[in-house]
Amino acid sequence: MPHPGPGTSEPPARLPNIEVTAVVTVTDDGGSSGVLRREMDVLPPGDIRNCMVALSEDEALLSKLFQYRFESGKGLKGHSFGNLFLTALTHLTGDFSKAVAVSSEVLASRGRIYPSTASDVTLEAILEDGKVLAGETKISATKIPIKEIRLNPRRVKPLKDTLEALSQADLICLGPGSLFTSVIPNLLVDGVSDSIRKSAARKAYFVNLMWQPGETMGFSAADHIDAINRHSGASLVDTIVINTRPITGSRRRRYAAEKIQPVPNDYPRLHTLGLRVVGRNLLSRGDKIRHSSQATAAVAVELAQEARASRLGGRASLGAY
Repeated sequence: MPHPGPGTSEPPARLPNIEVTAVVTVTDDGGSSGVLRREMDVLPPGDIRNCMVALSEDEALLSKLFQYRFESGKGLKGHSFGNLFLTALTHLTGDFSKAVAVSSEVLASRGRIYPSTASDVTLEAILEDGKVLAGETKISATKIPIKEIRLNPRRVKPLKDTLEALSQADLICLGPGSLFTSVIPNLLVDGVSDSIRKSAARKAYFVNLMWQPGETMGFSAADHIDAINRHSGASLVDTIVINTRPITGSRRRRYAAEKIQPVPNDYPRLHTLGLRVVGRNLLSRGDKIRHSSQATAAVAVELAQEARASRLGGRASLGAY
């Protein structure tokens, strides 16, 4: 269940002949997505749009068009063309999921993309001080640690296609992305965590490189897993993918000025949790600290191939720590 953010500074990785299904949260209430959600009564399209573009084989005009954001115009300023396109298609087809499928065909997206639920749902956070925040935008901005994330309404139905994809997968990926506002909300939809747990697939969590202000300040890699397990009801993943290249120099100093540090790899706790730890150099080049899309995709493909070989009785193996 990948998520488009935090982003990478590299072009999309060229994947081998594999089938990809992305499950994307629909709790965004800020920016263009939030406006369209409130005024046009549609699910927020922004995260879905980013995912479609990321999986698109068209790296030129169409992808740029879907990401184009209007800089002026009454009622248009701040909106992206892709968000408006998805909204218009939703009204034409009467179904957001169908609009996503048609848009993916237009972009020649390599894979299927599903919203985690077709219900209109709001994200809520219970903070360590007991205060309750409603809305993804407010939750992302809090400086008080998050104790629990929940959906409102509490019970929402998943898409049948999502559960089927989970049951048939060789590899289920969670992250990298915002732990409390992108990864965990998918797991709170009825049936999703149970379907992941029952699936014969390998389940891998790709740990974020840095602490995220408003969500995971002070978190270690194992703290991410604890939060996932706590919200899903029991152990969910069997593999954790971490970056092993030290983050140094001017890039780290710029983040440290904002009190943001790399996520520590606390190996003893990870092994205590019964996880297989896969370490790689996942750091991209550039000024911002981001995952390398090429390196991250390579690990995902290796894990998927290994899982497929294991199910077929083969012996493919990926090194672990």
